[in-house]
Amino acid sequence: EEEEEAAPKQQPNFARTGKLAEASNTVNGVVLKSAEPSDAAKPTKHWRLYVFKGKEALEPYHIHRQSSYLLGRERRVVDLPLDHPSCSGQHAVLQFRLTAKSDTGKLVRPYLMDLGSTNGSFINGEKIEPEKYVELLPQDVLRFGYSSREYVIINADV
Repeated sequence: EEEEEAAPKQQPNFARTGKLAEASNTVNGVVLKSAEPSDAAKPTKHWRLYVFKGKEALEPYHIHRQSSYLLGRERRVVDLPLDHPSCSGQHAVLQFRLTAKSDTGKLVRPYLMDLGSTNGSFINGEKIEPEKYVELLPQDVLRFGYSSREYVIINADV
């Protein structure tokens, strides 16, 4: 009699799949491409994002009411819509992060992260590396994809 060799029993796989994080990071049925970092904080200053289309100034965004703002074309989930066809559904995130304690209290600074968009995000004309936070300074000029709109970040308290 020939005995068949038993196929090795498949071992359980306990590796991370991301499904739990995905379930907790879903808004309106859409999985978000970013999750807030542990040092996320609401800004302590009144930041504004001024929008310019050519020489025309559009209505500014008040960006001090929450700790992060998602930018992109997917209106079901974004906080600040980018309607240009060269912009991705979830293009970038503007994140406020607690960086240090100073004499006057906590210091919360704005950062921008491109979420692996097809056509990139730009700070002062320089393309930023995707999926890495870049600190924003007052009066930095942001641009997304091939859109001609420019977004200038201003600290209104200064």
